[in-house]
Amino acid sequence: MSHGQRSTATTGRPSAEHRDPSPHNAEVSMQRLLNHYLWDAHALRDDVRDAVVEQIGNPEQGILILDETGFLKKGVKSAGVARQYSGTAGRIENSQVGVFLAYGSDRGRALIDRELYIPKDWFADRERCRAAGIGDDVEFATKPDMGLRMLKRAVESGIQFGWVTADEVYGQTSRVRLWLEEHGIPHVLAVPKSQMVMTMEFFGQARAHKLVSELPDDAWARMSCGDGAHGPRVYDWAAAPIRPWRREGWDHWLLARRSLTDPADIAYYICFCPEGTSLEELARIAGSRWMVEECFQTAKNETGLDHYQVRGYTAWYRHITLSMAALAFLALLRAEAKRGTRTPTATDPSSPSP
Repeated sequence: MSHGQRSTATTGRPSAEHRDPSPHNAEVSMQRLLNHYLWDAHALRDDVRDAVVEQIGNPEQGILILDETGFLKKGVKSAGVARQYSGTAGRIENSQVGVFLAYGSDRGRALIDRELYIPKDWFADRERCRAAGIGDDVEFATKPDMGLRMLKRAVESGIQFGWVTADEVYGQTSRVRLWLEEHGIPHVLAVPKSQMVMTMEFFGQARAHKLVSELPDDAWARMSCGDGAHGPRVYDWAAAPIRPWRREGWDHWLLARRSLTDPADIAYYICFCPEGTSLEELARIAGSRWMVEECFQTAKNETGLDHYQVRGYTAWYRHITLSMAALAFLALLRAEAKRGTRTPTATDPSSPSP
């Protein structure tokens, strides 16, 4: 060996002719990771959830938020792809839809669970399912069923939180609300204006918009449900008691949020909460859904949530979980910066060896 040359063995690094930093090589490595290597995406999901709650959790004020987002796709081979409504596009598009559970508090927010929605039509063609990696043991589940599955996992894991909130897709599903009530979990769930509710009259029922329309003017209070991108998000809020047969120590309310610029624009929520919970607190929980929307935006812009070229069922879960892990890492860094602290690393002189 001539002077100035160093072997790979002594430097621990491959020589130039063995290194391939090309994008193609990186893509091949990622495809192997997502499709071929043996690792457990569900175990990683659990680690992400536990780390998030450990660092930004709040037992009283922490909120679990259910929502879904779309992933625009071409072709018909990707697991679960179909012409279906995509909130990302705001219309019916060829897409996959993922259902997610986020954890949010005053310390930060991150995605902690995920499920890939498979439209019912897929299950009429099991060969198509097998080609996309969807096993025979996978059965059709609605988005609310998937949301409930994730809520059950969160509760069984023992993580600490105070509330659950979700949009109409989940709120109008009675089995979701009843499960939360049975487990004593406070919640503020959006429902459509046509939602039937039990009024305080004996065996009385009314649609949500009808009950709210009968509230007197002085039942409405103007308040912010939290800060948005352009400052406080201010609406008029009101609540009507519902369900005369109540669980001791708990209240049931029909909450309404009215736009200041368009009084006809009213959103409705069914609430189950500890007795004495204030209107301000219910409004805060109802307004917290922005946190999951921020998670989707950040994950798509910064951690590649929707930047994948995989078709298989398992590969989708692996990619999404890795993106969630990266998002959680960013959330924890922001939480540390907010607190003015930093987690020691292996390079710190005072840090013990890993």
